[in-house]
Order: sequence, then C-alpha cells, then structure tokens
Amino acid sequence: MSNDQEARPSSPPNLGTIGLDDIWAALGAGLRDFRHAPGFGLFFAAFFVLGGIGIFFELAIQDRQYLAIPLALGFPLLAPFLAVGLYEVSRRIERGEKLEWGAIVGVVFRQKDRQIPSIAVVLIMFFMFWVFIAHLVFALFMGLQPMTNILTNWQDTLLTQNGLTMLAIGTGVGGVMAFVLFCLTAFSIPMLLDREIDFITAMIHSFQLVTGSFVPMMVWAFTIAALTILAMLPFFAGLFLVLPVLGHATWHLYRRAVSYAD
Repeated sequence: MSNDQEARPSSPPNLGTIGLDDIWAALGAGLRDFRHAPGFGLFFAAFFVLGGIGIFFELAIQDRQYLAIPLALGFPLLAPFLAVGLYEVSRRIERGEKLEWGAIVGVVFRQKDRQIPSIAVVLIMFFMFWVFIAHLVFALFMGLQPMTNILTNWQDTLLTQNGLTMLAIGTGVGGVMAFVLFCLTAFSIPMLLDREIDFITAMIHSFQLVTGSFVPMMVWAFTIAALTILAMLPFFAGLFLVLPVLGHATWHLYRRAVSYAD
C-alpha cells in the first residue's frame, strides 16, 4: 500500500458481529499466516521474549521479585502496539503482495506519523497505572510482614489471609482494567493500520464491536489470556509461537467484523 493510499480518509466502517465460528476461523487463519511467513512472527515476538527476560532479571537484581507477577500479567497489554508488523504481514498475504522486510518494517516505522502512537500512549498509561495499583495493593496487605522470595516461597506469602485477600482484590481491579482496555483496543489498532481514522473514533468502534458480540469476544479475551500465560511459563519461550498466531488472528478477526463501502 502506498503512502497516498495510507493517507486517504476512510469511509465510515460497517460494524458487524462476531460469532464463535469466527474466532476459531481467525485462529486457523493466524496459524496459516505464521506458517507462511514464520520469520516475521519470530522477529516481532523476539521483542516480547527479550523484554520479558530483561524485566525478570532486572527485578531479580533489585531483589523485587514480588513485582514479577503483576509485570508478567501487565506486560502483554503492550502487545497490540507491537503487533502492527504482524497485522501488516497478514494484510499483505491477504492481498497477494510481496513480503519484503524493508516494506513491512517501513510500514511499522511510518505509524509514528499516524494515530497508533496515541493509542500506544493509552496502553502505556494503563500498564503503568496497573503496576502502580498492583504495588499499592501488595503494600497494603503484605507491607508490614517479613518478605521472602515470592517465587520460591509463594505458599508462605500468598496462602495466608492477607495473601488471598490481596489476590482477590488485585484480580478484581486488574480484571476491570483489562476489560476496558480490551474493549478499546481489540479492533482499534488494526483499524488504524488499515484506514486513516482518528484513534478516538477507532476506540469507540472497537468498544461497540466488543460489547455488540459480548460472549464470543469474552471467549476471545480469555483465549488470548490463557495462551499468553501458558506461553510465558517456559521462560517466555512459548511467546515465539503464541504471539505471532494471535497477532495474525486478530487481523483476520477484524476483517470478519468490519467492512467498508469503498
């Protein structure tokens, strides 16, 4: 797609609905795209794998391993922004265009002059606020007791009255934040890559799409969460497979949910 085409104003999108069949079909298409161009998927996933490992070791050096859990859960909130390259790969496969490294990385780089950085700011603010809330909840319930390494002695920390209360409150607050962010970004970022539209409008359309197909989209959200958590267990290595497949699948789900008159 040329720069002129990228800058062309978009016609109003026609918002459809998502069913469970669309989710499974999108996952299948995402796996096919990854198998078609695995190099791109591994390249973009590497940012997350290396970032996760870096955060883990930094916390270990600072003896702040107790932040590993909220950071591990919050780190994937940044995934939609870094997945722009995967969306572009799927878009090019869909159109039968060449998959050239320079062109794909160039498209990702050119997003700095469009609307996606504005959503990136929203994502980062959510992530930082989540880390702050998680730290605050931890301090309120665990701050006055002797602290051990939560990763090796989690029973003595989490399986106590304070620990279980902390987990319940933290999970509730985090769940609300994750739901809002999911509604705002599930379709907005692929929409911004595909069309010239302001990020507020894109987030509103995304919210409408998610709430309009609430049950299937909650299945999609839990699928993303479950696969991502499982992928992080073998020291983030599973993200090399899960993130590319989910990124490609998100593009195909967007294409199933949104159409344009032009």
